Amino acid sequence: MKLSKYPGCILAIFLLFANTVATKAQDTWSLQRSVDYALANNIDIRQQVVQKRLAELTLHQSKMARIPTLNGSLNGSYASGRNIDPISNSFVTSAVSSYSGAVSAGANIFSFFYQQNTIAANKYSYQAQDKLLEKARNDVAFNIATAFLQILLNTEQVHISEVQVKLTMDNLANTKKLVIAGSVPESNQADLEAQLATDSVNLVNAQNQVIQSTLQMKALLNLSFDQPYVPQIPDNIAEIPLPRLDEVDPEMVYSAARSNNPLINADQLLIKSNERAYAAYKAQMYPSLTASGQAYTGYANSAKNATPVSIKRVDTVHVGMVDVGSQTYEVKNLSYEYNMRVTTIPFGDQVSNNFKQSFGMSLSIPILNGWTYRTNVQKAKLNIEAQKLTMEKDNQKLRQDIYTAHANAVSALQKYYAASRGVDASQKAYDFATKRFDLGLMNTIDYITTQSKLFNAQINKVSAQYDYIFKMKLLEFYRDQKIAL
Repeated sequence: MKLSKYPGCILAIFLLFANTVATKAQDTWSLQRSVDYALANNIDIRQQVVQKRLAELTLHQSKMARIPTLNGSLNGSYASGRNIDPISNSFVTSAVSSYSGAVSAGANIFSFFYQQNTIAANKYSYQAQDKLLEKARNDVAFNIATAFLQILLNTEQVHISEVQVKLTMDNLANTKKLVIAGSVPESNQADLEAQLATDSVNLVNAQNQVIQSTLQMKALLNLSFDQPYVPQIPDNIAEIPLPRLDEVDPEMVYSAARSNNPLINADQLLIKSNERAYAAYKAQMYPSLTASGQAYTGYANSAKNATPVSIKRVDTVHVGMVDVGSQTYEVKNLSYEYNMRVTTIPFGDQVSNNFKQSFGMSLSIPILNGWTYRTNVQKAKLNIEAQKLTMEKDNQKLRQDIYTAHANAVSALQKYYAASRGVDASQKAYDFATKRFDLGLMNTIDYITTQSKLFNAQINKVSAQYDYIFKMKLLEFYRDQKIAL
């Protein structure tokens, strides 16, 4: 039995685990479905969405700060004993209930463009958060594709291990017959039984790798671990479209990445944000002009109206005589008794009578504030420098990653070619060994060794092929900021 027809073409894989029985169609996950689900549920993306919303709220608030302020107040009080009448400011000895209301407004007339620069800084910061959200989505999409390829690779290795186990079992069954017939020694059977144990361990390890890679995928998807995940296998892995190496020259990829990489774009926007923040802090060091106004009215039950009801003369007192010209007049002091009716001034009248308005302008001139404003300006200037260094570092890392990915892709392609030649050579050696073993011209140990070499060569070829696909897709991702299988 030849093994080359199994791993050589890497066709559709029908078993995810050794004990999987295809009794009915299963719900499968394509790469696109996996990416779409992750974009909606991945925790890293959801956290970045929250950061973007916070930046949006900060921007909205800074815009609304340009609108004049308007505040209202209502106050009520009750006091007994000797009090000051809040309306007449005179002392009264009675219980006083009073109520007042006020409306105040204020507006920034000029502050050396502090608000405009603050709005611009927050706008660039919001745009930077949008780019960081784009980066998070791109990173998750790439990580999903990587995990998807890893599951396919591990599943293919399970398939190869299953074939190896079946082949060893067939050889063991045939050897048992020969041992019974006395054609071969019993040691041959023992050697094959030991090989079957080794092959079984390899199969269990391969199955565990599938489980581990599937759990990693579920974590990226934020998918419940008890929910099944079965990848939709492409018809032919070898036909996945890949760019040529000359189409992903590292310098060309880096040039494209500098213009469309979300992290670099975010760095540029954050530099602009810090520059505008620097201008806003400088504006705080200059005078600012504000206007304010207030309207007030009040009511108190102590405010009274006294209306005379009747008047009666009660006494006359002689004061003296006054000469006016040639006449002499008597001066008298007349005393009257008034009968007054006292009533509380109606609420509407008090509100109208006590209504007052005020308007003012204020010029604030910073002179000495504990060096706070100057320190803020210096910090803002350093923030610009720090962000420029961050962008320089990110650019350097991006370029290094691209050159490293290109070197790895070239190496992976060479490994794949070497692994393919190794499979061809091992297959020929195994075919010759099978004929010699069947004729009794090769012992079991040598035959098993030849068989193991072929198995390892096939595993190496599959791993090299998937490694090359991954490396090329990584370069494609750097260039286009998207990935597809």
